[in-house]
Amino acid sequence: MLASFVHGRLCRHVKRLYGALDRFAGRQADLGGYDQGHQHLALPGCRILGDDMHKLNRRAAVMIAAALIAGAPLIAGASHSWGGYHWARTANPFTLELGDNVDNSWDGYLLTTSTDWSTSAVLNTTIKPGATSSRTCKPTTGRVEVCNNSYGNTGWLGVAGISITGGKHITAAYVKLNDSYFRSGTYNTVAWRNLVMCQEVGHTFGLDHQDENFGNANLDTCMDYTNSPSSNQHPNQHDFDELETIYGHLDSFTTVISSDGGGGGSGGGSCNPKSRKCNPGSNDPSGWGRLVSTSRDGHRQVFELDLGNGNKMITHVFWAEPRGRQPQH
Repeated sequence: MLASFVHGRLCRHVKRLYGALDRFAGRQADLGGYDQGHQHLALPGCRILGDDMHKLNRRAAVMIAAALIAGAPLIAGASHSWGGYHWARTANPFTLELGDNVDNSWDGYLLTTSTDWSTSAVLNTTIKPGATSSRTCKPTTGRVEVCNNSYGNTGWLGVAGISITGGKHITAAYVKLNDSYFRSGTYNTVAWRNLVMCQEVGHTFGLDHQDENFGNANLDTCMDYTNSPSSNQHPNQHDFDELETIYGHLDSFTTVISSDGGGGGSGGGSCNPKSRKCNPGSNDPSGWGRLVSTSRDGHRQVFELDLGNGNKMITHVFWAEPRGRQPQH
């Protein structure tokens, strides 16, 4: 019975570590500097790549096993912070507004996402009337605007954009959900809508993915890429643990707007929210700046637009149709 318990824990953490290694592989492949090597350890019964055996670097696997035996926590080994980006605030928990620019077909999903993420010990979300048009979805200083529209056959399901000032502080954010895909075919399901809504909003908090391999077994979180989203519709405990890590410090100022309209925008030089350059509102890479990274399977890309004076717009794209696949090793 003890062996079964240890195997279950080991399998779960192996999946998480594999996801972290897989993301690292994709990013290093951009630089031509990654080689998975040839020494592997098979873990029977741990279904990850459609096999009954999961291959993982031997040294990493031995370290996991040793940590489990010693009772050490493994959360830090699978960090999925998105570049250290975070909202500045002077206290926890803080409340982040989600601007409702979605139509009736998405209202329930926005409510589910808001409720789910508000389970966090460090942040709450509250839904407020939208302050932009769903077509342009320009971000508003101090909060997240959430939009849906038929943005065309762009190739992407969802986009999350964050405005950055001072290196790591988020000053505004937006989410776009592309009804050109969600209103017909594969993605017109409750599970896909929950996953993409939950995931794109999660990015605006500073979270990245736990795993970016669509063929791996589900991690039961919306921050996990998958071909079958039935169990990946909501955050899991690892997401909440990561948020506590990201927001484990306090700042001397806030970039979050308060519910009474105060606060926000005090991060030291965010760009004018009425400027077209500050809020490009683009639906294709031509308006997102330079390509920063691509996942190995091409479903995730990140772009960076330099706005000057230390301000940037970072765009996280969830492609339905993979772009720029990385070579498999």
